[in-house]
Amino acid sequence: MQVDVADADAVQRFAAAAEARLGAIDLWINNAGVLQPIAPLREISSDVFLDHLRINVMGVVHGSQAYIAHVRKRGGDTPGVLINISSGAAWQGYAGWAPYCASKAAIERISETIQLEEGDHLRVHAVAPGVIDTDMQELIRASTPEQFPLVERFRDMKAQGAFNSIPYLAEHLLRYAFDPGARPERVTVQVPSEHAP
Repeated sequence: MQVDVADADAVQRFAAAAEARLGAIDLWINNAGVLQPIAPLREISSDVFLDHLRINVMGVVHGSQAYIAHVRKRGGDTPGVLINISSGAAWQGYAGWAPYCASKAAIERISETIQLEEGDHLRVHAVAPGVIDTDMQELIRASTPEQFPLVERFRDMKAQGAFNSIPYLAEHLLRYAFDPGARPERVTVQVPSEHAP
């Protein structure tokens, strides 16, 4: 289904449709997000910044609320697992990425808060997946150095094929969710590099 994550009612309808079709939802992943705008903060209008936050932050809020309601409603002894996709941009600023850095930092703090509030019903992780060659990476590589001063670093990563693959990430997310031996101790988690020596 295509869902506008900035619309709380649309996300609730999606959760209800998923439950109706699949039954109990054991793992919910909030992954929808945008990088735009890539520009110095001085050039970003309030409306554009807020549009970014509506998707990246409120989308996670709406998805989390929908899943919390689902897990609380179903009861039982099996807690759910909520994974919110974070980023290394949550831990440090990047010139040209003010909205993105702010939104990903917010996701980590929101995830920690949900774990404190809902720990009897679900387990929460904010997972930084590493650099993955998605449409977002194409947008980064198309940036000018004036928009994003570190653009050459990401172009070099593309040339070297130094990305985490989607199957590699999926394997880690499933292990974090369902393998007791791989269960992270902290809410915030960083997926290791697929190409580490």
